[in-house]
Amino acid sequence: MKNQILLVLSLALIFGCSKEKSKTTGWNYNDPKHGGFEVSTNYTEQVTPNGMAFIEGGSFTMGRVEQDVQYDWNNVPKTVTVSSFYMDETEVRNIDYLEYLFWIERVYGSNYDNGSYPEIYWKALPDTNVWRDKLSFNEPYVESYLRHPAFNQYPVVGISWEQAVDYCAWRTDRVNERILIDNGYLWEDPEQVDENVFKTDAYKMGQYEGRIRRQLPNLKLGVHSYDKKAGKDKNAIRNVQESDGILLPRFRLPTEAEWEFAALALVGNTEQENVSERKLYPWNGDGVRNPSKRNKGEIVANFKRGRGDNMGTAGRLNDNADKTAPVISYWPNEYGLYNMAGNVSEWVMDIYRPLVDPNTTDMNPFRGNVFETWERDEDRFIVEKDTLGNIIKRNVTVEENLNRRNYSKSDNINYLDGDYDSKVNAPASDWLQDSEENATNQVYELNNTSLISDQTRVYKGGSYKDRAYWMVPGTRRFLDQKQSTSYIGFRCAMDRLGPPTSNLKENRRRPVDWNKNNGYYDKK
Repeated sequence: MKNQILLVLSLALIFGCSKEKSKTTGWNYNDPKHGGFEVSTNYTEQVTPNGMAFIEGGSFTMGRVEQDVQYDWNNVPKTVTVSSFYMDETEVRNIDYLEYLFWIERVYGSNYDNGSYPEIYWKALPDTNVWRDKLSFNEPYVESYLRHPAFNQYPVVGISWEQAVDYCAWRTDRVNERILIDNGYLWEDPEQVDENVFKTDAYKMGQYEGRIRRQLPNLKLGVHSYDKKAGKDKNAIRNVQESDGILLPRFRLPTEAEWEFAALALVGNTEQENVSERKLYPWNGDGVRNPSKRNKGEIVANFKRGRGDNMGTAGRLNDNADKTAPVISYWPNEYGLYNMAGNVSEWVMDIYRPLVDPNTTDMNPFRGNVFETWERDEDRFIVEKDTLGNIIKRNVTVEENLNRRNYSKSDNINYLDGDYDSKVNAPASDWLQDSEENATNQVYELNNTSLISDQTRVYKGGSYKDRAYWMVPGTRRFLDQKQSTSYIGFRCAMDRLGPPTSNLKENRRRPVDWNKNNGYYDKK
């Protein structure tokens, strides 16, 4: 009886109590007598994930607006449009990453645990040795920065691009698992290990073998009430799917365009589509000090003011941080994002190329697409998950995309910059001799005059060790995706599904009040 009540309630929440008809065919939705086509009729709007801010998208001028001090014409300005999305209000903290490490150690093991895959834990560990300097005493940071509670609220560093991507995937699964537990679909399972860990994709595809509390009826089979006979038929019930609107999309790194758009926060100085002032920094104006009466002259970001001046003089520290600062420090920008200038630089998704071609895509521009699909057996069924609980993916092939016009191959990193079409100065005979894998090397003379490769990623924003120039959102730098530093961290982003505007009260923009203390909004 209890299961029956829970099932009826869940159906009412997801599909609605009344039978809504199709406007084109007249058949009922969510009616097993009419075929059981399931539609979530009560879905309203995507919720804002914990710790994230809603970033309403739009068009803006992406690229360099500061003087070109390196004379490399990097990131030439161009107008692009960015879709609405969500972004972490702060950089990922040490405490956040320690939670991740704890979970991995518990379910996959370390060299002193019972898990079968301790290498997963060791692979995720930050490189704390990034703090070392041949001519500086930084051993206290090497030993204590990651794990001492004094630094819990500080941004995690020593993280490679690859490690940041893995963290985003882990966060996706943990957040969706919590959603399913809170909504009564799963039991908490602190004993899950190895291939039986919760993974969102495995759950949706019916390959999760953990502690499932209840499921939904599969209406297309004509099952419209729960009974013991139906409960024994695995095809008569199903797990929550994406179409139910309960699970959240994937966490990921922001694209370069998204990061730059969110950092500028032009929403704060735009009236009737007119930008009243082209920002140089994430805050209004072109200075680095607070303009308000109450906080006049205070430094608004954590950066290096000059050689040998990391924080000012004793008794009057200018930014109150010798190296990194707590993630909620200084004033947020108009989207409510903290430290989009200074503190630590941040990884973004994009592959680095020195020139951003103004003729390429102007809607959600991004370089780094490698298109994948689910691995299937000869009968077109999804293959079994791997030993870590992941559903297996593979790159798409040219053969299966012969009739497509928008793309043909999986790896599009080199498109128009590093592929054969880019080698405009090379004789045709050279093209035939080269393998496609070497195209990037030949265009940029890898290991000879350039560090550019298909594994080089962009990082954005200034850090505690940078001058003010690098705090301009249009500036960009790059590093190999396997490497890490003491001044690069990251924050997560998430797709916005549905309309670009939000009606939720939690997403209403609250203008920053410069007269209030650090970390507070105006109450408007």
